[in-house]
Amino acid sequence: MTLLLTLAVAPQASLAAELRVEDVQLSPCPETDAGRQPEGRSVASCWALRGEVVNGTGRPVVDADLFAVILDSSGEPVLPNRTRVGSLGDVAPGRSPFAVRLAVPAGTPGPFRVGQVKARGFHAPVRTRAAEGDERLPLERDMAT
Repeated sequence: MTLLLTLAVAPQASLAAELRVEDVQLSPCPETDAGRQPEGRSVASCWALRGEVVNGTGRPVVDADLFAVILDSSGEPVLPNRTRVGSLGDVAPGRSPFAVRLAVPAGTPGPFRVGQVKARGFHAPVRTRAAEGDERLPLERDMAT
């Protein structure tokens, strides 16, 4: 029975692809960003985690997720118990810019430090696929430009 379970899981694990993440920057969302709330009226502030993901596998990677640890000025996690910070969707071979919107609890003391950034995806779909052109939410698409 254990052998059967191992064989069923092993093929999925072999589909995972590690991607490099470079030039990571965390900055407040632009004033014009639709996700930004007026100061003093929100329990969270809008931040954009931007950078470049490098797919050196030579094949498209689908369903890629972005992971990071973000710490406040006292070294405490900004997003406790959460290292997955967003979805990158599909990543073509080569370099691709990305932007992920984060809701940081209001009053969290900055400056923030970003570490342990990585991306992981698969060479085959592992979830139900979105319709053509619907891979990212409209606000996520706007942030990438």
